[in-house]
Amino acid sequence: MSEFGKLGTRLLHALPPEAAHQASLKALKAGLVPAPHIVPDPILQTSLAGIELPNPVGLAAGYDKNGEVIDALLKLGFGFVECGAVTPRPQAGNPKPRVFRLTPDRAVINRMGFNNAGLVALKERLSARIGRPGVVGVNLGANKDSEDRTEDYVTSLRALDGLADFFTVNISSPNTPGLRALQSKAALDDLLKRVMAAKGAAPVFLKVAPDLEDADLADIAASVVENEIDALIVSNTTIARPDTLASADRAETGGLSGRPLFERSTALLKAFAKSLGGKTPLVGVGGIEDADTAYAKIRAGASAVQLYSALVYEGPGLVARINRGLADRLKADGYSSVGEAVGADV
Repeated sequence: MSEFGKLGTRLLHALPPEAAHQASLKALKAGLVPAPHIVPDPILQTSLAGIELPNPVGLAAGYDKNGEVIDALLKLGFGFVECGAVTPRPQAGNPKPRVFRLTPDRAVINRMGFNNAGLVALKERLSARIGRPGVVGVNLGANKDSEDRTEDYVTSLRALDGLADFFTVNISSPNTPGLRALQSKAALDDLLKRVMAAKGAAPVFLKVAPDLEDADLADIAASVVENEIDALIVSNTTIARPDTLASADRAETGGLSGRPLFERSTALLKAFAKSLGGKTPLVGVGGIEDADTAYAKIRAGASAVQLYSALVYEGPGLVARINRGLADRLKADGYSSVGEAVGADV
C-alpha cells in the first residue's frame, strides 16, 4: 500500500464505520483518490455471461448503493462495478449503528437493511452515464414493507432496462426480514419465472447466501438451470459466527463479511461448480483480500470475482495489486487466459 493509501485508510478508521463509508464516497466524488497507473494485461481479459471484461475483479454491491461514483471506481482498476442494492421506493434502512469493523478478524458486520435513495434516483444517474465505458451491474432488492417482493424485482428490472450491463436478483441479504425465504424451491421458481419474463437484453444473475444446506443447494441449482439464469453469485454475507472471531463486536447481529467468510463461501462455490457442471457461470465473493484468495476462487469455479470488505483494510490500491498478482499466478501456472484456470481445482 502507498504512503498516501495508508494515511487515507488510517484517517477513515478514525471515523465510525458508516461515517467512513460516506467520507470515502465524498473523496471519490471530489477526485481526491488518485487512480493507480494501470497497464492492462491481456491475460486478464475474460467474459462473464457474454459480457467482455478487461479483468475478472469486480466490486460487490453495497458500497456504491446509489450509483454515485461508478466512473471513479472503474478508474481504480475494477473490471466491473455492481451498484445497489436498489429498491423501488427509497428507504432509510435499519437503525444506526448498523456497521461494525472487526479489525482483529479483518471482517465487517453490517445490518444496513437496503438503505438507498430508490429507483428514480439511480435511474437518473445511470441515464446520465449512457455511452461511457465500463461494465456496470445493478443489484436489485425489495422494499421491507412491500406486499409483493417479487414484483419489486420486476419493477426495477423493467425501469432500468438498457441502463446496465447486468442485473442481480438479491434474495440473500440477512438484513431484510423474510427475504431469504425466497431461496426455497417454490418461492424461488415463482420469483425467477416472473423476473425472467421481464428480462430485457441484459443478463440476469442470482445472488445466494452462504448459509445453505445441501438440499437448498440442489434446489437452487435446479431452479437456476430450469429458468436459464445467466450467472450465479456465491455468496452474500453470513449469519454464522465462527469460533475464531476475536473482535469485541463479534456478537452484533447482521451479515458477516471479510476474511472469516472465505473458507465457507469458497467451499459453497466449489459445490455449485460441481452441481452445475458448467451450465451456469459463477461469480465468487467472500473473503477475497489478495491475489491468492482471488485466484483460489477462480480455480474453485468462478469466472469472475467480487470484493468489498477488504477495501476497508487495504485501501483502493488493492484492486490493481490483485490484478497484477493474478496475471503473475496465471502465467506461472502456464495458463494463457483466466478462462483456462476456471474450475481447475474442481
